[in-house]
Amino acid sequence: MRFFKLPDLGEGIPEADIVKWHVKEGDQVDEDQLLVSVETAKAVVDVPSPQSGEIGKLFGKPGETLRTGEPLVEFAGVQDADTGTVVGKLEEAIESTDNEQFFIGASPSTADSRRIRATPAVRALAQRLGVDISTVESSSPVGNITAEDVEKTAYTSPLGEDAETLRGVRKHMARNMTVSGESVVPVTLCDDADIQCWKKDEDIIVRVMLAIVAACRAEPSLNAWFDGKTFSRRLFEQVHLGVAVDSTQGLFVPIMRDIGNRSAQHLRKGLDVMRRDVESRTIPQDELKGATMTLSNFGTLAGRYATPIVVPPMVCILGTGVIREEPVAVDGKVEVHRIMPLSLSFDHRAATGGEAARFLAMIIQKLQTV
Repeated sequence: MRFFKLPDLGEGIPEADIVKWHVKEGDQVDEDQLLVSVETAKAVVDVPSPQSGEIGKLFGKPGETLRTGEPLVEFAGVQDADTGTVVGKLEEAIESTDNEQFFIGASPSTADSRRIRATPAVRALAQRLGVDISTVESSSPVGNITAEDVEKTAYTSPLGEDAETLRGVRKHMARNMTVSGESVVPVTLCDDADIQCWKKDEDIIVRVMLAIVAACRAEPSLNAWFDGKTFSRRLFEQVHLGVAVDSTQGLFVPIMRDIGNRSAQHLRKGLDVMRRDVESRTIPQDELKGATMTLSNFGTLAGRYATPIVVPPMVCILGTGVIREEPVAVDGKVEVHRIMPLSLSFDHRAATGGEAARFLAMIIQKLQTV
């Protein structure tokens, strides 16, 4: 092959940011030798060479974004134009000149000037944003118009040229929040759980996870996915809990699988492994998709109540706030107890207020039980 294009790095990952090149132009490489490290919305991925040969050209610099199917490496001295592991096919379209207007003293555009290199998906994006794709300037080394080129043309940032472009995990988070804001009908219920009965060394997040399992069994409507286009939902028997993890790279939400059939000790071990993998950016991509609901333990940092964001197709997310000591009335007397604030956001298209209230009530009941 002459060109090696950015391969499909996982389902639903249309692009990747270049982190570091491990080769340079003119290098001789072997098959399976590491070429480049790229960052997707989920993880840092090492991309090996599909063949042996001499590197003729590298496409993209560290920090730049490449779409799946765009050229990554050109091998020198190869005449075969086979694209090898290319994912997708670039549509080259020559705009029709049947209705082109001609003026005295002007000559019609050449075919080269009228050739637009863009995939159907990019063309559709341009149409949605009201952008004339013929006016879009390509940032790709080979002249392909990317989605980012279209977006750059459509939006002029008020932040100025020094603004930082979001990449990787942060960009993925921003997109998810946009989708949620455009499609979900959110409602948030807030309440408190009196956890004075807990032992001093109680594993807080594990106790919350076990309470979520009990709530899902009592009210299954919240452990579900909802499709707003077809108005259909899917209920799950197993609880695959996405646990929001804050990191310097952005927000990760790895999945704790089937938490209802795991012991407290097994859950704690899984949480420890999960956090270690997030910090080292080695968490498998499969462990970042497939959640049926989400837990945000923001109270480890700050905040009593919140309005956690529901990310479709999930139906709900539970947030736990800062545990505090507070005076409470017990049998007509005032005592100081430990209180855990709870915030449950749910998509009101998929669940009723009664279902959400019963779900939250069961969580509170389980948390307040020895």
